[in-house]
Amino acid sequence: MLGAARRSGWAMKIAIIGAGWAGMAAAVEATAGGHRVSLFEASRMLGGRARSVQGQLPDGSPVVLDNGQHILIGAYSQTLQLMRQVGVNEHQALLRLPMTLRFPDACGVQFPRWPAPLDALAGIVSARGWRLIDKWSLLRLAGRWQQQKFQCGAELSVAQLCRGLSPRVINELIQPLCLSALNTAIEEASAQVFLRIIQDALLGETGSSHLLLPRVDLSKLFPHAAARWLTQHGAEMHLGKRIDTLTHHGGQWVVANQRFDAVILATSTMQSVQLLEHSAADLPTSIATSIAPWTQVCHGLRFAAICTVYAWGANAALTRPMLALRSKTSDGTPAPAQFVFDRSQLGGPDGLLAFVVSASDQEREILQAQVLRQAHTQLGLKLQAVQTIVERRATFACTPALLRPAQKIAAGLLACGDYVAGPYPATLEGAVRSAVSAARAVALDVYDVKSTNDTNKESNL
Repeated sequence: MLGAARRSGWAMKIAIIGAGWAGMAAAVEATAGGHRVSLFEASRMLGGRARSVQGQLPDGSPVVLDNGQHILIGAYSQTLQLMRQVGVNEHQALLRLPMTLRFPDACGVQFPRWPAPLDALAGIVSARGWRLIDKWSLLRLAGRWQQQKFQCGAELSVAQLCRGLSPRVINELIQPLCLSALNTAIEEASAQVFLRIIQDALLGETGSSHLLLPRVDLSKLFPHAAARWLTQHGAEMHLGKRIDTLTHHGGQWVVANQRFDAVILATSTMQSVQLLEHSAADLPTSIATSIAPWTQVCHGLRFAAICTVYAWGANAALTRPMLALRSKTSDGTPAPAQFVFDRSQLGGPDGLLAFVVSASDQEREILQAQVLRQAHTQLGLKLQAVQTIVERRATFACTPALLRPAQKIAAGLLACGDYVAGPYPATLEGAVRSAVSAARAVALDVYDVKSTNDTNKESNL
């Protein structure tokens, strides 16, 4: 907590580099803790990899899209708390639905609006298209996970964890959940991280399993509201200001010719590594030697892409705001998208759909063509492409026993983001939790260093 810094009566001056969701969350938390925050962002846009983009429908009319279709869930407690703190009306900005993974043929799982864990139990028992053996295999294994307190060997994959489940449960529940949450195929995904998602989301507190679908664009959902809140509370925001070098003098960090007590890196993995490696030669040896192992861990991460295909049809509409899609078709046609969203039911124009392809490795044009065929085959819709957005380094591959970079890099220098060590995969909640933790930890870290230095000075006297 920020208690130590508050009790000291010392308001720190903190530089936060990067204005994605992690950077904005860290800035809000640090400002709320009474510290003076300066936020630096290389672009003119807020939100990082979760922001709005401008598009155009086939008739030429403008439309606001997102650079990736996101889903929030009720278990995203830290994200929801920060949204409320900066003035976002959760009920207006998000459509809250029970946990649902239904396919176009109405088969699949849907939880009722019951208290947890009865909602999960009822959803499994009433799953459409599932045989008794399918349901029993999942209930039996879920009970075993609960007995083991959702812990397993770090080396296990999700596929190994789920041995004994019927193929239908694997294809219609485990694989879609794993791809959407970990952006990694079950054969390669970390079983321990997957279990944490199951524990917090599907079998957590009442409401944790709910799907929260944005009714506003991602920039409005948090970054823009956070920026207004920060400005009102005295934080400084420097958009279009790229930071290429960090230096350290007299016990303080120097960013853009300003001195700071601490720095939080909230940029992407690659940008953080480039900044640190470019700065290392001009930093004190004690700091440079701390940076080297941190960047080495970052270089060991493997990244995966996420593709969102926006398409439009004159009469295109879904029976629900979101449907799951099948990864295999009877005729062998490639079917890469796992989910489709009806943007007209989420505040967008009629006829606009968003298809999400997790862990994608195909080229943009190939994916777009495959998704349009998938829409025709599985939904019976003939659509025109509006815009296809591929985030090549959207997430890290969440593999078993993965070593992720630590939060602390050096004294007064911390990192936050969805890739930093933590219990969650690369999700908005993972980024926000990392940011809040960094904002709290940096205050204590610098306060401890300052107290030690003051003690040493008194001892020398």
